[in-house]
Amino acid sequence: MKPFEPNLSTLAVARDILLTPFGLDEGKLLKTLGAMFTHKVDYADLYFQFTKNEGWSLEEGIVKTGSFSIDQGVGVRAISGDKTAFAYSDEISEAALMDAAGATRTIARAGAGKIKVAGAMTPTGGRSLYLPNDPLASLDATAKVQLLERIEKMARAKDPRVVQVMASLAGEYDVVLVVRSDGVLAADIRPLVRVSLTVIVEQNGRREVGSSGGGGRYDYGYFSDALLEEYASEAVASAVVNLDARPAPAGPMTVVLGPGWPGILLHEAIGHGLEGDFNRKGSSTFSGMIGERVAAKGVTVVDDGTLADRRGSLNIDDEGNPTQCTTLIEDGILKGYIQDTMNARLMKMPVTGNARRESFAHLPMPRMTNTYMLGGDKDPAEILASVKNGLYAVNFGGGQVDITNGKFVFSASEAYMIEDGKVTYPVKGATLIGNGPEVLNRVSMIGNDMRLDPGIGVCGKEGQSVPVGVGQPTLRIDGVTVGGTA
Repeated sequence: MKPFEPNLSTLAVARDILLTPFGLDEGKLLKTLGAMFTHKVDYADLYFQFTKNEGWSLEEGIVKTGSFSIDQGVGVRAISGDKTAFAYSDEISEAALMDAAGATRTIARAGAGKIKVAGAMTPTGGRSLYLPNDPLASLDATAKVQLLERIEKMARAKDPRVVQVMASLAGEYDVVLVVRSDGVLAADIRPLVRVSLTVIVEQNGRREVGSSGGGGRYDYGYFSDALLEEYASEAVASAVVNLDARPAPAGPMTVVLGPGWPGILLHEAIGHGLEGDFNRKGSSTFSGMIGERVAAKGVTVVDDGTLADRRGSLNIDDEGNPTQCTTLIEDGILKGYIQDTMNARLMKMPVTGNARRESFAHLPMPRMTNTYMLGGDKDPAEILASVKNGLYAVNFGGGQVDITNGKFVFSASEAYMIEDGKVTYPVKGATLIGNGPEVLNRVSMIGNDMRLDPGIGVCGKEGQSVPVGVGQPTLRIDGVTVGGTA
């Protein structure tokens, strides 16, 4: 994590792709912003974006589908008080900008207000967390196909019970340029890659599924043979374990959560409730609780957009602010919320660099980046040994939460029973049911093995999807309601 001087090379690339070909310069951008300020608005911004995406997928030993798309456009936003007007265009031109600017003036009264547009643009730096490479160009088409064929062979070689393998490779090259009425001019070049692997195993007529994968803000060179072998081993192992799984019991019990991806429970049950917009409107279960105890002692949760190469990290957020590491809960006490500019201003709180949007055609809102719980002082083996009878949830599938009351439901894709301090047999069909703040208060032991997920998270909010990261150490949580199938 290192701040840097305005990254002129990134800014130059963004200008060359998003402004110069369309006859735009900073003078014309200031003119567009000025047109919005003929009415009383507090703030306005332009968000230019160019994105290349590709996806390759393999099934039954053959790469059957490949996709490629290019998308570009500009979003124009004006804010007056708590009102937002937004328009976007997939045509980048001075005329399209002025049309969109005209559409945003509907929220404000005529007549210029006290706030003025900056007289000039000031290039502003963010962070330097990942290389501004185009991952799509890092391998040719033949090599991409071969990568998928290799991981398929690796998975099949792990166990003779593997009957089907599905693998996919995805890459994205995203160039953004943010132009703000306060004079900030900021750019980012965001690479993103991911490999996903699903295997089906069969034994005595019973079929089970296992999956694995990962990625981050790299090019395809990240996926070494050693890493692909790891993905293959994980996917096959989780499928094979479930061949012997028994139906999960139901009822309240002690639950031990494994490190890493199980942090998705934290993300859903706690993270969304700490986003600024929900708290400003009073709809979150955490509204008005800053300074109060919301979790057990020892529980510290941060949202950190500054981790190098991570899927959820950004050099700047989608309003041009540098990302930060924000402490949300410290030793069980609620310390702050995840904020974008508008909600921070209205709540008189600091901006945390968490404004995110799916694309230029979407409004930014406060969203998580990489959200994780810090490690404690307990050995994971000691945590498991402390449980007389309980559930060890190593991996999770899907889940959902109601942010108004914190209630969640999560399904465990890999789980085991703990009996007399020992991990015994695998179980299937276990769901964790509870309330986010309540569960945080039931954390009784925190492991020293904090781990981040492998780079697979996607977060949805109000119809928008963005890449995120999660993480946590091994946790013992007492008195969790488990829904089972036994």
